[in-house]
Amino acid sequence: MAIIVQKFGGTSVADAAKIRRAAERAIRMVKEGYQVVVVASARGKQTDQLVSDALELNPNPPKREMDQLLSTGEQQTVSLMAMALDAMGHDAISFTGGQIRMLTDSVHTNARIKSIGAERIHKQLDKGKIVIVAGFQGVDEYENITTLGRGGSDTTAVALAAALGAEECEIYTDVDGIYTTDPRMFKDAAKIDQISYDEMLELASLGAGVIHTRAVGFGKKYDVKMHIRSSSEETIGTIITHEVPQMEGVVVTGATVQKDMAKIGLVGVDNVPGNAAKIFACLANAKVVVNDIVQTEVSAEKANLSFMIGASDLAAAQEAVETIKNDVNCERIFVREDIAEISVVGVGMRTHYGVADKMFSALAKAKVNIDSITTSEIRISCIVDKDQAKEALEAVCIAFELDKPSEERSQAS
Repeated sequence: MAIIVQKFGGTSVADAAKIRRAAERAIRMVKEGYQVVVVASARGKQTDQLVSDALELNPNPPKREMDQLLSTGEQQTVSLMAMALDAMGHDAISFTGGQIRMLTDSVHTNARIKSIGAERIHKQLDKGKIVIVAGFQGVDEYENITTLGRGGSDTTAVALAAALGAEECEIYTDVDGIYTTDPRMFKDAAKIDQISYDEMLELASLGAGVIHTRAVGFGKKYDVKMHIRSSSEETIGTIITHEVPQMEGVVVTGATVQKDMAKIGLVGVDNVPGNAAKIFACLANAKVVVNDIVQTEVSAEKANLSFMIGASDLAAAQEAVETIKNDVNCERIFVREDIAEISVVGVGMRTHYGVADKMFSALAKAKVNIDSITTSEIRISCIVDKDQAKEALEAVCIAFELDKPSEERSQAS
């Protein structure tokens, strides 16, 4: 019998009515002949409340104890879901991450999954029960509770789907799918019916917040078909799957804007082997996540190097580059916080030319100046002034017809 994994986020299980609605979805799939595994997040703002409770007692709580505390939010949800299913006449059983042997490393608050023991789940499914698993958590080899960090419940669901050989992993959320861009920034954004893992990984890494990159990465690695759906509407959402030939007919699938960015530039660094390695080793030791990197040779002896980071990492990054400045003989350091990154993504870029021309022409027509440009095989990103971010995104979306479904765009022929 085929297995379906359904994941419900915090807003989808925020109160009793929403828990019942989620339970009804699970029962419906059982009636259609599937074995069903549900993964649930903590309800509503419960995790935020637990964090607040911890900080009230200790401004720097031990990470192990934070994992002990935060894992209780999901544990409450899965128990309540099992109770709701029982009241609705269906057998169900709930498990914590530890009870299904979701083994992780020991990095508290941001653990990585190492393995999942699927046997216990299979036994309960074969008894006709709906199995409900607490998302976001596991245990390490020493039986300590760990949590998976941002997007942890999505990652739990996709990892379970992979371990169980599920036919599909449904991700229920408060939106009805993936859109060509953020509808709050471009109101005419169109819903995407199907998107490749690579496109979704790029969009998620560039700020699209519907699903986390770790979950998509699991999906790609283990070929898990994911379906992003609305928890409040009976509509088809967006399928995330492997790349198929017709995807290449659409040059640009989506666009993103990131405003919480900063840029650090090192001017006049000695142009010798090993200096870039020194700089980024220093940043890595400071636990700074670096995004786009640009290095240009200005002479045989000197080079300029710049990189993008999240605004929250700016202080740590500045401190790190100041410590390495003299070692690489850097003439000066500059910082920009008034920037945003506009990106377009699409697997069709692999087989179509003129994407860069269309994007730069659209920005020029909107009188948006480009600070720097980075690319990958399926992405082009431009740094622009933050106060021009909205008009830049709109210009790009209109140029690539992201207000239309893919089959209606002129570029799709």
